[in-house]
Amino acid sequence: MVTSSETELVRVLDQDGRFTPSPAAEQYLSLIEAISDAELEQFYRDMVVIRAIDTQATNLQRQGQLALWPPSRGQEAAQVGSARAARAQDTIFPSYREHAVTRIRGVDPVDIIKLMRGVSHGGWDPTDPKNGNTRLYTLVLGSQVLHAAGYAMGLNFDGRSGTGDLDTDEAVIVYYGDGASSQGDVHEAMVFAASYQAPTVFFLQNNHWAISVPVSTQSRVPLVERSAGYGIPSVRVDGNDVLASYAVSRVALDEARSGGGPRAIEAVTYRLGAHTTSDDPTKYRGSDEEQSWAQRDPIDRMRAFLENRGAAGQFFADVDAEAADAAEDLRSRSVELGSPTADKIFDHVYSEPHPLIAEQKAWHARYEASFEGDSK
Repeated sequence: MVTSSETELVRVLDQDGRFTPSPAAEQYLSLIEAISDAELEQFYRDMVVIRAIDTQATNLQRQGQLALWPPSRGQEAAQVGSARAARAQDTIFPSYREHAVTRIRGVDPVDIIKLMRGVSHGGWDPTDPKNGNTRLYTLVLGSQVLHAAGYAMGLNFDGRSGTGDLDTDEAVIVYYGDGASSQGDVHEAMVFAASYQAPTVFFLQNNHWAISVPVSTQSRVPLVERSAGYGIPSVRVDGNDVLASYAVSRVALDEARSGGGPRAIEAVTYRLGAHTTSDDPTKYRGSDEEQSWAQRDPIDRMRAFLENRGAAGQFFADVDAEAADAAEDLRSRSVELGSPTADKIFDHVYSEPHPLIAEQKAWHARYEASFEGDSK
């Protein structure tokens, strides 16, 4: 339970990839030591591939293929570790930067492109099993946190959590940023989750900048103390350490699903890129800060760890090739996306057909047809 700003981060790997657990990581070591070599390599592969996809998507926006793109560069370890810690039955509530999380859960990255290109009303169907119980991206800051708490309360009401069976009990993990942590929605969600002991894991990615506002302006204490103030057991983890992120998230999720109530994690990381492609970070932060955090790059850290364990050079070459293929696949399918028809705006306004919407759709079709053949 975090109650002091002096509490140390949970960290397993130092910035050079050496296995040097912090005192706060001791309780997680048995879980980390049980991670197989294949799983360790998968963590690395996840991070490298999503960074390549993220870079390609940024390029697509610069070339006019997208209206907007929110880069996730630098936050891969926090996302990959937590996403791999979730169980298949868990429900994911992302914000708008969780590209690694959504991909791990089964969402096609092109569905995110559709949303950012403006040719989709949401990106993907959250009820389709192939999307791994992943809810839609939310650009309204912090609103997804209320949705997550409410959904988790429903799990309790329906008896789908707290039975003692980790293979079937469900939990919710919701992602938000340091800027969103100042939103009233987040605090209201914590009130309800704590009051109803809802199986919710609040996963705060503290990337140090809410667009141009530094976290030091947002809060006088570590952000993890905000959740602890609601009586929610809270942990501060090195968000650039994928192993620590995995272990802390797995424990928190299992405690929540077992009836222990909500948990909170502050993953201390850094946004190496811009807030979105409409942002210019050079206007508000210095290159020295960026270079300092670049030396703590989560991918470089994990690669060094794997190399020290004897991972073959061919493995890294294969991962790089897979990442390049994934990025090229994203590009080729993105540029082939067509524009939606005008009547798509009427689809899915309601879950069931509605006569008023049908009437409006028919009127719109007649209106568009009235222009056909008009040479004026």
